[in-house]
Amino acid sequence: MNWFKAAVAQVGFCAALFFTDGFHWIGLIPFSALFLSGVIGLGAGDIFLLLAFKEMGAGRTLMLFAFQPLIMGVAGYYLFGQEIDFYRFLAIAFFILCLLIFSIESFRRRGDWGVRGISFAMLGMLLDAAGVVITRKMFDSNTELSPMLTNFYRTIGALVLFQLINTFRPITFFEPLKSFKVSERIGVFFGALCGTFISLSLYLSAVQKANLASLSGIAITATIFSAIFECLWHKKLPSKYLIAAFVSFGFGMRILLF
Repeated sequence: MNWFKAAVAQVGFCAALFFTDGFHWIGLIPFSALFLSGVIGLGAGDIFLLLAFKEMGAGRTLMLFAFQPLIMGVAGYYLFGQEIDFYRFLAIAFFILCLLIFSIESFRRRGDWGVRGISFAMLGMLLDAAGVVITRKMFDSNTELSPMLTNFYRTIGALVLFQLINTFRPITFFEPLKSFKVSERIGVFFGALCGTFISLSLYLSAVQKANLASLSGIAITATIFSAIFECLWHKKLPSKYLIAAFVSFGFGMRILLF
């Protein structure tokens, strides 16, 4: 469904640009950088993220994104001169504990340590962080860039990547949708609209100005909501492992943000 999310988002960005800033060429170097950012973050990063969702579930996958503020903080310090608090690094112990808890849970359930799902999640997180850092660099270098135009160029990169993948491994664009119920098709569409177009529009507006470490720290609080929705969707209480991971996650977030 990656291609569908990107396609819906691109239609949204085109419509928004038509009624607001309009389209204009930003130069070869900025375009290339944003194109690469889209390939890395929106394309490859999203692929690994959804693979991790399949292996581990949304709540557990997004909890591993707690590592991202540390990476973004280091990148912000060295690339943009943003202040970084040394104590944020202490949070990594609690985030590593989350990894261990998920591995133990996977071993108890399936007899393996869940390395595959954890690897997908961590790789997706690293690629997403790289895409955000490149985008922030372009914002600082090109003051005329708007979040909507930036999203438009980044999404081109993601769509080109999916088309290249389609060349070697054909993607059946509409066959999966035909097998869905009407309510499921509506859910996929609104998921793509809200989760890609609207969220990216707001997120890049924050990326343009905010401290990267603090921003990603706030963004990963989506973990809490994802885990809650996941439990509600499956109509079951959170496991003791998920509760333990939440406690560790809470301590790490407290150190990270406060």
